[in-house]
Formats: sequence, C-alpha cells, structure tokens
Amino acid sequence: MTFMTEGDGASEILKSDKLGRVQVPPERREAILDEFERSGMSGIAFARHHGIKYQTFAAWRKRRKNAPTEAPARKSAFVLVEPPREIPSSQGLEIELGGGARLLIRSRADVGLAAELIRNLHP
Repeated sequence: MTFMTEGDGASEILKSDKLGRVQVPPERREAILDEFERSGMSGIAFARHHGIKYQTFAAWRKRRKNAPTEAPARKSAFVLVEPPREIPSSQGLEIELGGGARLLIRSRADVGLAAELIRNLHP
C-alpha cells in the first residue's frame, strides 16, 4: 500500500508495511526532526500537527540523540620503520610529532619507550 503526502510544496509517495505502518525515508525523517528543532513546539504538539504518532516521533528523536557522532577521519601520517641495530649516540634518531614536538632516541633501548609514548598519544 502507498500513501501520497505533500510536504514543502512537493508530493511524496510513502510506502507502508504489512501492518499498515507508513515507512518514512531517512532523509524525510531527518528533515522533520530538523524542522521540529526550529519550531519551538513541544514534541506532542509537533507530532500531532504533522500527523505522526507521538511514540514514533519520540523513537526518531531518541535514535537521533543516541546515534554515534561521526568524528572526522584522521589521516594517519605514521610509517612503520624498523630501527637500525645501533643508533649512533652522536646523532640519534629524531621523530617529529604533530604540533612541532620532537622525540630524540639515542639508544635502541629507548625505541620501546618511544613506541609506548606514541601509542598513548594516538590511541
């Protein structure tokens, strides 16, 4: 079964499942929730005004609230490097971290500590 609705001046066909529940596309659901946030109306009044069952509307709001926020993807600049067998103490091995921080390793024993430090800085 399908239903015709008019929203924002455009007609929209909504499908329903076997139990007669109208299936609202995710984009439309998000638009409705955005409109609610701008409306200043109570949830009950807004749902009634739009012909949505309050329980359904409350579930949409809860799902949106509990949705994991997408953190911006971090581009990793790490490269796996095998340290040399011996690090000349006069030179050392210098690792440049973000923000201008530098880490100087003067012995092979310090490599493990440096790795642990970097792991804790970038979980």
